[in-house]
Amino acid sequence: MTVPGARRKGRPWLTALVYRRDMPGRKRPTAEDAVTARRVLLDGLARDADLVDVLSGLAALHPRNDTFPGEVFLRLAADALEWCGASRADPLPLEGLRERFLPEATFRGRRNAKLQYAVLAAAAVHGGTEPDLLDEVASWQTDDFWQYAMYAAVAYIRAAASRADIPVRQACQDLRERPGHPAP
Repeated sequence: MTVPGARRKGRPWLTALVYRRDMPGRKRPTAEDAVTARRVLLDGLARDADLVDVLSGLAALHPRNDTFPGEVFLRLAADALEWCGASRADPLPLEGLRERFLPEATFRGRRNAKLQYAVLAAAAVHGGTEPDLLDEVASWQTDDFWQYAMYAAVAYIRAAASRADIPVRQACQDLRERPGHPAP
């Protein structure tokens, strides 16, 4: 959103994105959209598709200025942590997670901080808490949280498969068979 009259001589335009749950959009995400987002990500990962192609396939499900389907991906990542038995007694180490399980993606500076937030938010969901996404994501002033949540889910699914010593394809199949969390 551009702030009217925000441009003054020699000063850049001020812009801000507003994230609100009650914001009327073209369409609110449905439980079916959540199931579709989960399926598209798991299917793409199972067939080792390029992550940019998976993102492109999911873009139509993302309503502008909304965190969806990011919440779906955080819950999927939490499911992967549960599936592989990660717990306080037997944690999944986060050190090197990005380097080992997202080698095809580069995250530097602010992008790395966004990925780290999504990774930690997924762990928080696994731990039984609900992160305040809107407060954090509104400060980003970009409409890309769902993409970082997808990358976090991919890293966790790959890490869970590695921990279980099975192919990612099998981990995706097992996660597909779990009930999941369809509510957007």
